[in-house]
Amino acid sequence: MDASTQTARQPVRMRGRSYVAFVFSPVVPIVTWLEDIDATLARSPGFFTGKPVVLDLAAVDLSTSAIAHLLQSLDQRSIRVLGIEGVDESKLGANMPPLLTGGRSTVIAQVEPPAQAQAKPKAKTASLLLDSPVRSGQSIVFADGDVTVLGSVGSGAEIVAGGSIHVYGTLRGRAMAGINGNSAARIFCQKIEAELLAIDGYYQTAEEIGDRLRNRPAQAWLEGDALRITPLN
Repeated sequence: MDASTQTARQPVRMRGRSYVAFVFSPVVPIVTWLEDIDATLARSPGFFTGKPVVLDLAAVDLSTSAIAHLLQSLDQRSIRVLGIEGVDESKLGANMPPLLTGGRSTVIAQVEPPAQAQAKPKAKTASLLLDSPVRSGQSIVFADGDVTVLGSVGSGAEIVAGGSIHVYGTLRGRAMAGINGNSAARIFCQKIEAELLAIDGYYQTAEEIGDRLRNRPAQAWLEGDALRITPLN
C-alpha cells in the first residue's frame, strides 16, 4: 500500500459509566410475583422503561425453559433484562442475557427501629453539593454519601445517593437514597411533587404520595420495612 494512502490508526477509546440497575429477585410462586410487578406497573405505567434491569435467580431453582419463560413474561411487560446473576451459567440458553458477577448489592431486609439507627455513627461523611437545578433527563449518581441540591429537581430527573438527599427546592423527579444498604438515610425537600421516592430499596410512587403532602416541605425515612413520608411543618 502506498504510504500516501495510509491513515493513522486511531486508538480505541473506552470510558467507564455507572448505572443504577433495578435488581429483580423473583420468588415462588412466580405467577404471584409477576402479579406484584403488574400492580406496580398499574400504579406507574412505564416505571421501568429505559432502566437497566438485572434478574437475580439465587432464591429460586429454575430450569432453562422456566428461565426463558420468565424472561418472555418480563419482555411482554416491556421490562428488558440486561443480565442474570445467581444461577449456574449452564442453565442460560444461547439467546438469553449474559451472566453477571461482581455487582454491589443493595440489601432489602428488616431494619432496626429509627431510634437505634440514628444512634449509630455515620460510616461515611462524603457529600456532593449541586449549586444549580437538576434538569429533566439528568441523572446524578453519588454512591459515597449525601447529595444536596440547592435548586429544584425537574420532572424526569434522577438523584441517586448512598446517603441522604436534601433538595432546597421542588422535587419533581426521582430520589433514591441509601442505595448501598443505608437504612438510616432520609430524603428532604422544600416542595414535594416527586415521581418516586426510595430508601434502601423501599419505594413509593407518585400515586401513593398523599395529596395532603403535595406542594409542601416533606421528609421521608424508613420505619421497619415501610417508607414513611411526613410534612416538615
